[in-house]
Amino acid sequence: MPDLAVLFEHPEWFRPLFAALDRRGIDYVPLRPDGDWDPAGRAPPSRVVLNRIAMSSFLRSDEHPIFHTMALLDHWQGTGARVVNGADVLAIDASKARQLSLIAGLGLAIPATRVVHRAADVPRAAEQVGFPLVVKANIGGSGAGITRFDNMAELRWAVEARELPTSVDGVLLVQDFVPVRDGAITRIETLDRRFLYAIEVAGGGAFDLCPADACVEGSGISMRAVQPAPVMVEAAEAIARAMNLDVGGVEVMIDDRDGVARFYDINALSNFVAKPLDVLGWDPHDRLVDYLVTEIEKAR
Repeated sequence: MPDLAVLFEHPEWFRPLFAALDRRGIDYVPLRPDGDWDPAGRAPPSRVVLNRIAMSSFLRSDEHPIFHTMALLDHWQGTGARVVNGADVLAIDASKARQLSLIAGLGLAIPATRVVHRAADVPRAAEQVGFPLVVKANIGGSGAGITRFDNMAELRWAVEARELPTSVDGVLLVQDFVPVRDGAITRIETLDRRFLYAIEVAGGGAFDLCPADACVEGSGISMRAVQPAPVMVEAAEAIARAMNLDVGGVEVMIDDRDGVARFYDINALSNFVAKPLDVLGWDPHDRLVDYLVTEIEKAR
């Protein structure tokens, strides 16, 4: 049995990870979420499974693997595999509503938000949130499924014309449009529920701030390494612990109206920053491989 299986969908994002695994001589197999699997089968594909399924996979195929993967990871865990970012993590990763509930439950600030599943309920939710606001898909990726509305007339037209964003699970978020201080958000990456690094990300359009190699080329996104205040690092680690997040990023923005740090997104898919040696001075994939080696040794 191989030591490690990497379950992935995006064709480009994980070349740096595979290169890091190759450098270390790790016995691994790359797996795509295609074909079929037997729910009565009791043999996992490896001792440790690393889940790298992206929420944005629905943008690349209508027959996306998000919900299929939840069941598959749960099955593999039941057969004895150690699943890194397992089905419980994926279920929260696949719901911005659950993410915000988890964050707010920790006493952290979030943007004012209402969650709906019917388009007819969006205007009433908007009255509670106020304008300007954004309507977001509950399952999104790379800024997909987000539209800004500045007044009720615009919003009612979109509802009547069926021009609202859509989510593959039918759930929408009506959320305050937060004016972000200096136009930049902070993405805090964690590994094994502890701080790994943080970057400040700016540009790239209104909502698409993906920092990975396959995203940034020609995007206008700029990035720089930063050291967040200790209270923000502690908050990100608390979120990772509450979610049981093995590896992933937490995104936070400073509300320019009141200076409040508002946490708004959790990304269990950490494909890490592009050109890490230039931005960070070191490659976080090497730390991830160290973590995987430890998990493999535990699983033997």
